[in-house]
Amino acid sequence: MKISTKGRYGLRALLDLAVHSQGEHVPLSNIAERQTISENYLEQVFSSLRKAGIIKSVKGAQGGYILADKASDIRVGTILRVLEGDLSVANEELNHDSGVSIQECIQIKVWDQMTERINEFVDSITLEDLVQEYKAMSGNGAIMYYI
Repeated sequence: MKISTKGRYGLRALLDLAVHSQGEHVPLSNIAERQTISENYLEQVFSSLRKAGIIKSVKGAQGGYILADKASDIRVGTILRVLEGDLSVANEELNHDSGVSIQECIQIKVWDQMTERINEFVDSITLEDLVQEYKAMSGNGAIMYYI
């Protein structure tokens, strides 16, 4: 399984939105500029995310995008499935006419279990987790004072 540009850019743009919105609408042009992604391409990506109810948009001079829910309620797995579709590693066409096949054994014991673990992993991460990690890595987290 390989995540496409749509999935990678979409996740980047949503993290940017979560980091920079602070309750305000963020113009798509600002996200595109900060992330060096084509604004036209992001419009297509955000259209899918808006239809899925992950973000909301407001038109006009003060318009832009905002998360539809709290970042802590938005899972990376949900975002990727909206943009990528099913996150399965492999889906073999199985022939059940001749009983259990080697193909079926591999599908059940390898591909299905890999897919399950990938889905568990991406569903365990929220957009808020990424915001906090980004802030910690970039030094934008809260400054701790010790006495």
